[in-house]
Amino acid sequence: MLREDDALEMASNVHRLLLENDRVRILDVLVKPNEVAKMHWHPDNVSYVLGGGKLRISKPDKTVNEVDLKVGQTLQAKAGSHEVENIGDTIVHTIQVELKG
Repeated sequence: MLREDDALEMASNVHRLLLENDRVRILDVLVKPNEVAKMHWHPDNVSYVLGGGKLRISKPDKTVNEVDLKVGQTLQAKAGSHEVENIGDTIVHTIQVELKG
């Protein structure tokens, strides 16, 4: 069962489902310059960067981080919520593999 703050529900403007089974959900994530993916949640996940750029990531506790993603970079993240804003001038493109139970 999906959470009400699931990424595909809350930030469908940047997330597209590629594959889902009982073990993983794979998302194509595309964030254009100045685009915002409003606050949403992901389970534990791994992302691979296809198109780099600069993002501002805001968490519910008001923590804000700016990250500069590079093509070929791999990121691992624990479950949690965030808002993402593309503050650069390139399209940020990642493949995100969400892990299930």
